[in-house]
Amino acid sequence: VHVRELDGLTELKADGQPYLSRPLSDPRFAVPDAGFYWQITRDGFLPVKSASLTRGGFNDDVAASGQVKHEIQTGPTGIAITYGLVRKTAQGDNIRFVIATDQRLLDAITDEFEAELKIWLAILAILLLANGGAIIMFGLRPLDKLGEAAGALRRGETDNIEGDYPQEIAPLVDNLNAYISSNQELVARARVQAGNLAHALRTPLAVMTDEAERMVEEDRSAREAKTFLEQSRLMTQQIEYQLVRARASADAKTILNPADFVSVAERVIAAIERLYPDKIFLLDNQIPAGTRLAIDPNDLSEILGCLFDNAGKWADSEIDCSVRIEGDEARISICDDGPGLMDVNLHKAFEVGTRFDPEVPGTGLGLAIARDLVQNAKGEIRLYNGSKHKIGLSASLSIPLVLD
Repeated sequence: VHVRELDGLTELKADGQPYLSRPLSDPRFAVPDAGFYWQITRDGFLPVKSASLTRGGFNDDVAASGQVKHEIQTGPTGIAITYGLVRKTAQGDNIRFVIATDQRLLDAITDEFEAELKIWLAILAILLLANGGAIIMFGLRPLDKLGEAAGALRRGETDNIEGDYPQEIAPLVDNLNAYISSNQELVARARVQAGNLAHALRTPLAVMTDEAERMVEEDRSAREAKTFLEQSRLMTQQIEYQLVRARASADAKTILNPADFVSVAERVIAAIERLYPDKIFLLDNQIPAGTRLAIDPNDLSEILGCLFDNAGKWADSEIDCSVRIEGDEARISICDDGPGLMDVNLHKAFEVGTRFDPEVPGTGLGLAIARDLVQNAKGEIRLYNGSKHKIGLSASLSIPLVLD
């Protein structure tokens, strides 16, 4: 910058001698041996120097072109960095401009800048650390609140995670509350099932205890043994039923592997056909390939097994199964051409241990198990008389689909 300023301020006298029209803007060029120097040379004329350049001079070879060049030279007070620029006159000769600055002054300026830069960088680092700490502290505060809420839940002080949370954490809280609610429902259901099982077993156990005491007192065995057998069967029914319900409740917590209806139905039909080789099982599939039901495949297999087995027992010759989509559910119908049921018995058929014909093999648990499994999957099931054959019993159930 200074070398171009020097060029701009240089004028020629009438005899061609260069001179400076006014001092440079930096006053240090006027202080003797200050370390800032300038020099103007023209062949055949006396060199013009700054007041600071009290002795010696600089090699003006650095001023070799119209572009600013620089090189290191030895000045009056030590090593100096020189900058040179040349201007051609109207007469065709050159005027050379040289600006020089002591290396020690530049080093001092650089050292001062580095020291100041280090201070500001240290301040910036402290501010960044403080800002990061504040962000972490305030950013993690909702998680601390969530931890406190979880602790309150664990201590039984609340039934769910309460409070307002940022939108980044709110979905997590909602999912946790949904999971907690599901577990609470499972626990409540388990307690009810345990109570039902205890109640169902109490009477048979009382009867068996009473009969055992009589057998000891009266030395009887045959008739009482039959009573023992009947009560044992009732207890076995209740235990099997409650075990199936318990497994279904556990599977209902989450559906990790949704069911493909067609593959499950075909597998169940293949097994049931071996039990009833004289019956025809037909499958009418009206749902697209890849459709998945929101139910565990094992539960669906259990449901279809119970319904197909029941239909196979009562059908004269044919059992029809159809499936179609209605809204966001799969509608499944299983119809037989058997005698059907009296309307008053349609609801009773779902009761545990219900058997309308003791001569037909069975435990009276199949329809009750199917109902519970369907309900655990958030579906519905019902029985009604009549089908395309105008006779027989039909089971209609709906199971939610897995929506992508």
